[in-house]
Amino acid sequence: MRTFICLALLACVAAVPAAQRPAARALEIYLIDVEGGNATLFVSPSGQSLLMDTGNGGAAAARDAERIAAAVNDAGLKQIDHLITTHYHGDHFGGMAALAERVPIRHFIDHGPNIQPAAAVDEFLQTVYPALYAKGRHTVVKPGDTVPIDGLTVRVVSAAGQVIQSPLPGAGGPNPYCANFKSTQNPDTGENSASVGIHMTYGRFRTVHLGDLTWNKEIDLMCPTNRLGAVDLFFVSHHGQPVSNAPFLVHPLRARAALMNNGTRKGGQPDAMRVLHSAPGLEDLWQIHFSLLSGQEYTSPGMFIANTVDEQPADIPIAAIPAPPAGAGAPPPPAHNGTAYWIKVSAREDGSFTVTNARNGFTKTYAAASR
Repeated sequence: MRTFICLALLACVAAVPAAQRPAARALEIYLIDVEGGNATLFVSPSGQSLLMDTGNGGAAAARDAERIAAAVNDAGLKQIDHLITTHYHGDHFGGMAALAERVPIRHFIDHGPNIQPAAAVDEFLQTVYPALYAKGRHTVVKPGDTVPIDGLTVRVVSAAGQVIQSPLPGAGGPNPYCANFKSTQNPDTGENSASVGIHMTYGRFRTVHLGDLTWNKEIDLMCPTNRLGAVDLFFVSHHGQPVSNAPFLVHPLRARAALMNNGTRKGGQPDAMRVLHSAPGLEDLWQIHFSLLSGQEYTSPGMFIANTVDEQPADIPIAAIPAPPAGAGAPPPPAHNGTAYWIKVSAREDGSFTVTNARNGFTKTYAAASR
């Protein structure tokens, strides 16, 4: 009798339509608005978390830390398990101390010593940073290392100016976009070129985040062999600036969607936008901010943009505005003191994923790719 009941129960379970069964948890990703800085939160189906960068420092540190903490709270987290600081520029590590006051951080990951000396950065690295990671643990990574997160495979593909030498599983084919490349960029020996970049796999879903890696290191990574292969989602490098995001990186990735963590006047220049919008297989570019540097000529449709401008002008010119001069004399960007909206991704093991714009609720689902 017991055997019959067990078999009957199994038959009943098998008869429940798939649509009525509880859905498996997804990999959740938050692209957080830190006003042209960088902060990306990954939450695995196991509940473990990885944060890439902590936004701006100085007067903006508390603001950006609060915005990151809000995403942490929305994800139901009590701590950040792993923090990767891609490199030591203030828009990438500046909010770290303020965030640590709000959310416990267990594991601090970076590329090692600062290669672009600056008094404020060096003081942080010598005093504040050691005090923060003394409460957890600290790891200096190199290409080929992994970050241990249950259910995910997180590989370091660049760090401290070095890149992986062997292709990732499924990659390794010749990269046709390298053939006619002639660099117009000056060699980059600063912190951008030292960025920690990662490749993440969840089942059949693949994504890549390279921090602010610039062209001279992108070519080391992707030419003449495509060491990354194809991905589903691309985190646009360097806020969407044209000193990164070379065609020989962006185009062979064949991402179906791209996410750009830019500011109103940082990133989105026409040269970069042309590369992104012409990428083979790319359906949509999602932006954390409307970019004045894109104008209407090169921007994405508004439904794909999480944050616009606080003071809506009567007319927005079609032409992109020139980028302001670099340096201390540059005029400040337009202040954004209103609600900061994130872009959220829910990725599934079969390779499909859904992207949602928190500002307007617009959602689009991307079906699993056939590879």
